[in-house]
Amino acid sequence: MISQPLLEHIQSQYALNPQGIHGLAHWRRVLENGLRLAAGTAADAEIVELFAFLHDACRLSDGRDLDHGPRAAGLVRSLQGTLLHLESAELDLLAYACEHHTRGWTEADLTVQVCWDADRLDLGRIGVWPDPARLCTPAARDPALVEWAWQRSRGSLPL
Repeated sequence: MISQPLLEHIQSQYALNPQGIHGLAHWRRVLENGLRLAAGTAADAEIVELFAFLHDACRLSDGRDLDHGPRAAGLVRSLQGTLLHLESAELDLLAYACEHHTRGWTEADLTVQVCWDADRLDLGRIGVWPDPARLCTPAARDPALVEWAWQRSRGSLPL
């Protein structure tokens, strides 16, 4: 589970409205999506959880912000040894997932794929149905899961 000091640090440096479309509710939905996906795979749930809270943490705009992924990867690396204590391979996976999460790629390590799917399954918050062709894993493409994530992202299901 993400530590309280790490969560507080992420929130304290977040430049946008924490109630906005890339804020706390989005992070919690990405976490729930990711943990559901990780439960049925060999994905590293700790990396998935950290991704949920870090991938958009360095956004400077709720609009187009092409560098927020690389900034998030930089934040991940800067926290290593203080608020993060990951093995080198785990750190690299988390930084890679954050850095490249907006590129639309579908090929990567399974843990990275689960991270990307968890985020993409929350597109309903902006009125975009998750396109199964842009989801990485079979679990994320399951129509029942896509529908559940859609309802959740649209506010039809509780957080």
